[in-house]
Amino acid sequence: MLTTRNLDLFAGISVADYAASLSWYQRLLGGPPAFFPHETEAVWELAEHRFVYIVQRPEHAGHAVHLSFVDDLNALVAQIAARGLDPVEQETYPNGVRKVTYRDSDGNEICFGGAPL
Repeated sequence: MLTTRNLDLFAGISVADYAASLSWYQRLLGGPPAFFPHETEAVWELAEHRFVYIVQRPEHAGHAVHLSFVDDLNALVAQIAARGLDPVEQETYPNGVRKVTYRDSDGNEICFGGAPL
């Protein structure tokens, strides 16, 4: 267990084609990045002190698996669908917890979970 009281989380996603991925992630995450550390990296703040970023690293692309648990999964999926993206997989676990999975062109999995209905 970490003993620090202050923690910022940066979850990285390696991509092969930075320009194409930047467009896709803007649609998935609902807007432009919060900042650009350099010309082939973009960072979104999902919640206070919780960031996800893409970085062009073709040799590592396609291996990320990230899940964010949200309070209204149905609303989020509808918002993302309105931006032209649909999940590639939807699951409901025996306890009722739900999970939707989106995959970028490299195969990185970006998942969102939600409490039982």
